[in-house]
Amino acid sequence: VVSLTFAVAATAVLSDLWSKEWTTLLLSFQVTLPLRSAGPPLGNNCSCSWSLMDGCPVCVSVRRGLIVGVYLVILSALYLVPLGLYSPCIKKDGALGSAPALIGHRGAPMLAPENTLMSFERAVEAGSDGLETDVTISLDGVPFLMHDYTLRRTTNVDQVFPNRSDTPAAMFTWTELESLNAGSWFLAHDPFGTAGSLSEGDKQQAGNQSVCSLQEFLQLAAHTHKLVIFDLYRPPRGHPYRDTWIHRTLEVIQNESSIHSSQVLWLPPDLRSLVQELDPELQQTSGGRLPLEELQSNHIVKLNLHYSSMSTELVRCYAAVNITTNLYVISQPWLYSLAWCTGVHSVTTNAPQLLASMRSPHFLMTPDEYKLMWILTDVLSFVISQTKPTPALNCGKLNTQITKERNWRGFFSEFFSNVTNSMIYTQKCHKEKTKIRFMGFFVSASCFYT
Repeated sequence: VVSLTFAVAATAVLSDLWSKEWTTLLLSFQVTLPLRSAGPPLGNNCSCSWSLMDGCPVCVSVRRGLIVGVYLVILSALYLVPLGLYSPCIKKDGALGSAPALIGHRGAPMLAPENTLMSFERAVEAGSDGLETDVTISLDGVPFLMHDYTLRRTTNVDQVFPNRSDTPAAMFTWTELESLNAGSWFLAHDPFGTAGSLSEGDKQQAGNQSVCSLQEFLQLAAHTHKLVIFDLYRPPRGHPYRDTWIHRTLEVIQNESSIHSSQVLWLPPDLRSLVQELDPELQQTSGGRLPLEELQSNHIVKLNLHYSSMSTELVRCYAAVNITTNLYVISQPWLYSLAWCTGVHSVTTNAPQLLASMRSPHFLMTPDEYKLMWILTDVLSFVISQTKPTPALNCGKLNTQITKERNWRGFFSEFFSNVTNSMIYTQKCHKEKTKIRFMGFFVSASCFYT
């Protein structure tokens, strides 16, 4: 009872902690459907067919008809299961849309320190169509780029201001922020395991990065004609711009940079109606799946959602009313392939340099190609199921003495060879069945291992 209770509790906790990981697993099933549908019939035949042949010792003590019946039911289900499966990457010729646009998540954080000017430059060079960042406002009213609440992770604040390392980033003046190094941590901690692949020049440049202001960020986007999207953090209590943080950000967009408002995907939900009045050219973007009527009343033109929301029906539903979909954070080619097949319009990614090189989705095939693979797989598995091992010359010579010194692979290989050569017995073999009764489990285990 205690063990059962512990197992149930552990499963519940892991399911809660790994909720997004479970979603990722389910999404992986969609994109790998063609390969998965081919595997079960072959694997089932490999492990089971030889244990159901005439004269098999495993079946002596049971009703063979029942075993065969159950086996055929399971095998038939495996043969037909592809008919009920769905993958968005099975499409007719010409039905695949254009590749989702790429938005660099804090720039190109695999190639440079996140949220630095170098990171955004690398994202542009890699082929990003847009740039994503996080904005807060300094104590003296300068919007700057910082994801974390404090400066500890991505700057050397511990060295420059050792008594203020836990102070909110917004409680520093811009002069103080400019004195910090925002790149040395990238080389020291190597968050993506990619720092070692940088050239010496890039390493030196990365190590000398400083905190980037919103103005610098917008100027880069304006000159390279890129879209921008950002989270805007409200300053903490006691901050002089706590109640005017949105106005101050709009001032930078409208008066202190050359970016056009139509290049800005405005994500902050606060005071959205006021923002629309002050700058109607901003592309209003929602970070949640709201009712369609509410989205339209707020003039939403784009949804910014976690990739776990990926759904062909959802994308089509919103696209029908001119609302595009952006998913974050997608950095794996297989997940990008699924987003592409689903019809997603853009993705936020840590790896624009990787995804930009893809010319087509992985696992993409037409329905005819899928059916052909399915039929060939079923035929091949049926042929395998009808293939019987070579009869043993003399069952009395079966040698089952395996020394402890042999490794596991050698054991399974020899055991499998001996067992399969002894599965079809003559009448003489049946007289000695007590000596040669082997479990079918070991047959399938050896088949799988070798």
